[in-house]
Amino acid sequence: MNIFLHVRRRGFIIALILAAGVVALGGDGEYTYQEEADRLALELNWQEGSVVAEIGAGMGELTLAAAKRVGTTGRVYTTELDTKKLAHLEELAAKEKNITALQAGETQTNLPPACCDSIFMRLVYHHLTQPAVVDASLFQSLKPGGLLAVIDEEPRPGTKPPEGVPANRVGHGMPEKLLIEELTAAGFLVVKSIDVWPQHDVVQSYCVIFRKPSR
Repeated sequence: MNIFLHVRRRGFIIALILAAGVVALGGDGEYTYQEEADRLALELNWQEGSVVAEIGAGMGELTLAAAKRVGTTGRVYTTELDTKKLAHLEELAAKEKNITALQAGETQTNLPPACCDSIFMRLVYHHLTQPAVVDASLFQSLKPGGLLAVIDEEPRPGTKPPEGVPANRVGHGMPEKLLIEELTAAGFLVVKSIDVWPQHDVVQSYCVIFRKPSR
């Protein structure tokens, strides 16, 4: 084969891959939401027909990725406290029929009981003002054997905890050890701890996967 044609063809294929978003890294070398969604899909076993929930979904980037994974026979519940962000999630739900947007509560998930195969939250836990009550609600919202992924960050030096959180928080973030203590006290079992998680906004995150006991 003519080397020039071979190089052109190879370059064209690479360009198509990049355009399709198959590559996890953005142009500036930072991780994309898709890379994080792919990791969540692996850890939480998202499949066609799965029922998933995102707590504190923000603008819904990960919600959309989850909706594509679970397909038309699945369901993604997406919750948010902020009314403007919730309105955006409701717009997504109107377009994507397998998404249901719900108003989040300060102490409740507001999800149907035992509805979900898996639940995830990203950089939300350290904002909880009554974590023990929310943990109990998360437990109730999962099916027996269901999985919970909590993505958060260790407290950053020199930062103050969010307003209203428990006094044992020592900065803006959530100590992984304390997170595990609180969720196991609520009845969850630790499946695995992932110390290096795909990061955004130059924040190094961790992820802990929990399971609700089957009985």
